[in-house]
Amino acid sequence: MTKSYLRERKRDYYYRKAKQEDYRSRAVYKLLEAIKKYRFIKKGDIVVDLGAAPGGWVQGCLKTVGKEGFVLAVDVRSIKPFKEPNVTFIRGDVSEKETLNAIMDRLPSAADVVISDLSPNLSGVWEVDHARQIKLAYDALEIAKNTLKRGGNFFVKIFEGDLSDDFIREVKKRFQAVRIFRPKASRKRSSEVYILGLGFKGER
Repeated sequence: MTKSYLRERKRDYYYRKAKQEDYRSRAVYKLLEAIKKYRFIKKGDIVVDLGAAPGGWVQGCLKTVGKEGFVLAVDVRSIKPFKEPNVTFIRGDVSEKETLNAIMDRLPSAADVVISDLSPNLSGVWEVDHARQIKLAYDALEIAKNTLKRGGNFFVKIFEGDLSDDFIREVKKRFQAVRIFRPKASRKRSSEVYILGLGFKGER
């Protein structure tokens, strides 16, 4: 990280807010804003969180689902353990079949919601980074298709670009309604948006 990036982050409102409220990541406010607007995660829900490190979205999910819910966090990186008993962590690559199998084994029942804040390692070449991000979004959709209950919801980050429309069409095929969400907490220069699929139709 450059010194200018670190200075900018310290001045960032959501970064400072996360520090004050003891959240692990400023990204939690993107999720909490979306939940408040669309209510796609509720108390008691079973949630799969893909790309969960460092754990900010896990904290947001726990706040929403309460003690009656369950959160299964997945990432290729390790995460500092949570004290709450209703969180389980799987370390794995979402593109690998073994990770999908592990998720299905650890879920107490079909998931109510699958969320994904997965991001690629950025190369600085826009076309490459956009393609990598969309690939991760498809990986997340594949996991959602295999783990969601009928009527469940899917929330996934993408980078806007020429591959976005095809991905959104795929989501529309499998969910009753689709929303495109731009959080206030996203940085101004960011091209990220979130796709929300509501009401999983189930796999044929």
